[in-house]
Amino acid sequence: MARKYDRKIVLEDGAEYPGIGFGYRCDRVCEIVFNTSMVGYQEIVSDPSYTYQMVVMTYPLIGNYGIADDDFETKTPTIGGLIVREYNDSPSNFRYTKTLSEILEENHIPAISEIDTRCLTRSIRDLGSRKVLITDIDTPHERAMEILQNAKTPHDAVAQVSCRKRWYSRTSNHKYNVVAIDCGIKMNIVRSLNARGCNVTIMPWNTTAEELEAMKPDGVFLSNGPGDPEDVVPVIELVRRLRGRYPIFGICLGHQMIALAYGAHTYKLKFGHRGGNHPVKNLETGKIEITSQNHSYAVDAASLEGTGLHVTHLNLLDNTVEGLACSEDHVFSVQYHPESAPGPQDSAYLFDQFINMMKEEKQHA
Repeated sequence: MARKYDRKIVLEDGAEYPGIGFGYRCDRVCEIVFNTSMVGYQEIVSDPSYTYQMVVMTYPLIGNYGIADDDFETKTPTIGGLIVREYNDSPSNFRYTKTLSEILEENHIPAISEIDTRCLTRSIRDLGSRKVLITDIDTPHERAMEILQNAKTPHDAVAQVSCRKRWYSRTSNHKYNVVAIDCGIKMNIVRSLNARGCNVTIMPWNTTAEELEAMKPDGVFLSNGPGDPEDVVPVIELVRRLRGRYPIFGICLGHQMIALAYGAHTYKLKFGHRGGNHPVKNLETGKIEITSQNHSYAVDAASLEGTGLHVTHLNLLDNTVEGLACSEDHVFSVQYHPESAPGPQDSAYLFDQFINMMKEEKQHA
């Protein structure tokens, strides 16, 4: 017997989509976005970059392999909410320890199923990302629109997800010491650095240049994270102070903050890039990489002139900037996620590039 609709989502253009709730039951306003990945819903739910965002999964069946303890990207998921076509609450997977709904409920994350995600995704593609409310099916339309109208866009996303104090991830027989600035860092980034012989010290987003210099790192890593890069002023200032003094590697938000630190500009995309299937051209080798992406903002290519940065990678779908470098300062960055798990492994070489930079610096020290 079919279950009765008990929840709905309402968009700020007035559109309503009824469905069946799972996860935590609460009302919440978020920015609505979509992700085209076919697998990896646990990594998406636990990616801090989705803070204050409600994600539409375009793949039609979600939940079927449950949640595995080893696959989290952060200990405490902060995604705003989840929207799916069909939710499976009876996983078939020998590794699973909890269902998706149980994890969402534990972390106070609302979700809804039985939504026409094809129609909803087309709406986001055509009209852009915008505010969405998840609420009970009985909430009057006028009240829902009032809530959406009064909801303010938060600007503290990085402060919400960054660590409060330093922590360490060490590996045996390490060769390099890396300081990672945590703006919402994914665990697989840390694992990727550990696997290449790096001891990693993860520091809060508002770490000062003096604090970092006292640690005498071989390299500095700038993490991914949520929100508008222009809101993350302390990290932008940190890059300005440190560029040219240490090898610096930035991913996603880190890429955008490097651009801002050098005097370039960023802008918000209509609906962003999210999924594991974006083709990117490496302009230095001519090779095409299939990449995993998750971002709402992009670097303005026209603003790069005179900054000292040059474009190294280009998105083949919309020609947005996907990679930057300043060879003189040993600084480079990419907009996508070379550590993606699960996801394409085409871009893992970028971590090796960072290792080689630190190796050269130590040889010339």
